[in-house]
Amino acid sequence: MTTFGRELSVRATPIPGLLVIDLPVHGDSRGWFKENWQREKLTALGVPDLGPVQNNISFNDEIGTTRGIHAEPWDKFISVATGRVFGAWVDLREGDTFGTVFTTEITPDVAIYVSRGIGNSYQSLEADTSYTYLVNDHWSPDASYTFLNLADETVAIDWPIPLAECELSDKDRTHPRLADVVPFAPRRTLVVGAHGQLGTALQRELAGQDQVEFTDADTLDLTQDLSTARPWTQYDTIINAAAYTAVDRAETPEGRAAAWKVNVEAVANLARVATRYRLTLVHVSTDYVFDGSQELHTEDEPLSPLGVYGQTKAAGDVVASTVPRHYVLRTSWVIGEGNNFVRTMASLAERGIDPTVVDDQHGRLTFTEDLAAAVSHLLAERPAYGTYNVTNSGDVVSWAAIAKRVYELTGHDPARVTPVSTATYYASAEGPIAPRPTHSALDLAKIRATGFEPRDADEALQQYLA
Repeated sequence: MTTFGRELSVRATPIPGLLVIDLPVHGDSRGWFKENWQREKLTALGVPDLGPVQNNISFNDEIGTTRGIHAEPWDKFISVATGRVFGAWVDLREGDTFGTVFTTEITPDVAIYVSRGIGNSYQSLEADTSYTYLVNDHWSPDASYTFLNLADETVAIDWPIPLAECELSDKDRTHPRLADVVPFAPRRTLVVGAHGQLGTALQRELAGQDQVEFTDADTLDLTQDLSTARPWTQYDTIINAAAYTAVDRAETPEGRAAAWKVNVEAVANLARVATRYRLTLVHVSTDYVFDGSQELHTEDEPLSPLGVYGQTKAAGDVVASTVPRHYVLRTSWVIGEGNNFVRTMASLAERGIDPTVVDDQHGRLTFTEDLAAAVSHLLAERPAYGTYNVTNSGDVVSWAAIAKRVYELTGHDPARVTPVSTATYYASAEGPIAPRPTHSALDLAKIRATGFEPRDADEALQQYLA
């Protein structure tokens, strides 16, 4: 029975990602009217933004027509145009809720949001029943489905009309029992730039997660059209750990072209895929998008890059932020596997070399282990999409102070490090030198508000050298 005048509301169910929506229906002696899908109102109430690309209608002329149980690789929004339907849903996804059942009647004033991988089944309770469903991907004969037998004894759906009295398809009669169902696999995560400093840390952070894939430029050229590079409907997230980071070389004609190609064109290709297939794009940026005139940079500070590298990274930030589901992580002074400032200073100390190090650039180190942990945290917690600063915490220091601390921690005299100005350090350099921000420290309040507490930089440095 349709209820007129109820307010739009959303109810959760025991199955994550399965929502019941109570729809306002307005009627009189002439009939009724409803807003079946109203994006702004529904998303404000917590319903995912479906982004429908196809609208299907199913008509059943007999009472007891029963369809399902089918789990499909797209999300659906289901409602009734005429008649009544008994709906049953079974979670067929990998996880703790596998096999969980939810049932309810669907009338014109009730709609159901069904996430990918949840098994759907419907039984018409009135003659001439029509139900309509919006889906967010086009049907494909190559799509992967998971099925469950309507009569499975484990889930034991209490059908209003016994199945023996119902009209069923031959295929639905022969689908497997729950014990024989291969759970619907979760969407995949693709990490690009997997062999760089951050990519290596992400491999450790995400180790053991079967749904995560790692790739690099040898296996996936990000500067080419990516629309057919992967079956993107099977993915949920792209983590972009790839970048052109040769800051000084970017000031040369060849380096400038390469920096724009990797830091902007490749990001645009990823952004197009992420937008088209509703993926989350995680993109890693840098303090070089700022000119360093502020002592502490917040996420909403206007972009003001000084050199080519900073300009390309700033452009990449803008491109990545056009993706509806995006996290841009701004970081600074990254230390991980491979060649980096800390390892260079430790090597110089061991070899008896007394370096000169700039003391008029100030910031905080970011260890890739902590940056990778922040990526993992954001994807697990899913706070508001946007830009987040991520570095290690603690005092803001100069490069010279870090060099002295490396010498001290490795058992050498920190006085062997001579502080100099940036101008003095590069006075005799050959070739172009990129301008550096004087102040690189990033405000960490926003990432802390999500529940992530960055590790103290000096503590991380001690552990790194140990």
